[in-house]
Amino acid sequence: MQTPSPTLRTIVILGFDGIQALDLVGPMEVFSKANTYCPAGSPAYRVLLASPRGGHIVSNAGLCIAATEPLAALPSSLDTLIVAGGDEAGLRKVAEEGELLGWLQQRAGSFRRLASVCTGAFVLAAAGLLKGRRAATHWSACDTLQAMWPDIEVDRDAIYTAEPPFYTSAGVTTGLDLCLALVEDDCGAQVALNVARDLVLFMRRPGTQAQFSMALRAQGAAGSRLAPLVAQIVDDPRGDLSVPAMSARVGMSERTFVRRFRAELGETPAQFVKQVRVERAKTLLETTRWPLARIADSSGFSGLDALHRTFLKHVGVTPAAYRSYFGVRMGESGVK
Repeated sequence: MQTPSPTLRTIVILGFDGIQALDLVGPMEVFSKANTYCPAGSPAYRVLLASPRGGHIVSNAGLCIAATEPLAALPSSLDTLIVAGGDEAGLRKVAEEGELLGWLQQRAGSFRRLASVCTGAFVLAAAGLLKGRRAATHWSACDTLQAMWPDIEVDRDAIYTAEPPFYTSAGVTTGLDLCLALVEDDCGAQVALNVARDLVLFMRRPGTQAQFSMALRAQGAAGSRLAPLVAQIVDDPRGDLSVPAMSARVGMSERTFVRRFRAELGETPAQFVKQVRVERAKTLLETTRWPLARIADSSGFSGLDALHRTFLKHVGVTPAAYRSYFGVRMGESGVK
């Protein structure tokens, strides 16, 4: 991706009483930090904090945020609007009063991008802006969003969706991932990577990455007999993880082990092991410069050919191609 020429863009981050503070502060930090990595004297962003009527707003945790701009005072030329999420009471008040929704409907066409963080998707949906579109929100609110607006394609897994000019992100910290992606589009990959490093983010996550890792879901689903084994596999997916070996470790017959594993985790032991190994390989490809053979061994694959075949089948690209897009760049630090 070529580095775009920096242009001052006005970003409006919209909050209301009952907001989740991180949904608002996180995006502000990303765009603010991006300015520090743009060429001297050429900031990319002007960030405005707004609320329906201006003045102070109070987060769902009791944090008072002062001096927000009222909607009526916002300039006519705006680049991006980001709606923060919040608690149910705050969202209901926004919908009932209607002031914000009417403003959104009137001004939607004037923005280059409209985005939401977490349950901010409910505000865009209530304004009729997500009809027929794919959208993400916090995992706990997916069912409600889908039930209230059946014409929206709710993506329950993605950490953010991009259907220009609309962008939606899942819970809380995924707003950082979305905003980093917006910064990359505007200012180039290096600026986005510098911001991620400055904010001590583990990595830039693609929007298609699931809100929960497969391993985390499995550990939450496994019963008491299987939970220790699942944790051990996630911690170290190397070695003999055949059905006979795993069933012996938990003291079950192979048939009972497979039946219980599938009932509790929704997949066979072999499928689970393969997914854990793929996730481990992805992480190592994203964060290290290790040779592919070392990654294959550390992830539990029998060799480089097995890693290559599995990635093509389950990820859709080769390990090398995956690393070229999501891995650390030359000159950046990575796990040695």
